[in-house]
Amino acid sequence: MVGQNVISRDQDILGGTPVFVGTRVPVRTLLDYLEGGQSLQEFLDDFPTVQREQAITVLEHLKHILLTQPV
Repeated sequence: MVGQNVISRDQDILGGTPVFVGTRVPVRTLLDYLEGGQSLQEFLDDFPTVQREQAITVLEHLKHILLTQPV
């Protein structure tokens, strides 16, 4: 999954909200779960259409942005 696009934006899907490719699950939902103290596994259990590799790729991408962008 690494190197493949795992986030999709389409005006016809949730008005262009970024979602995991092939799902209607907003990426923000993963971040909300983690912010609320829930685990990645809890998120994956609640949203079985999202693959673990997709979630990890998104988190790695966000980590890269955070660590390489000037503050």
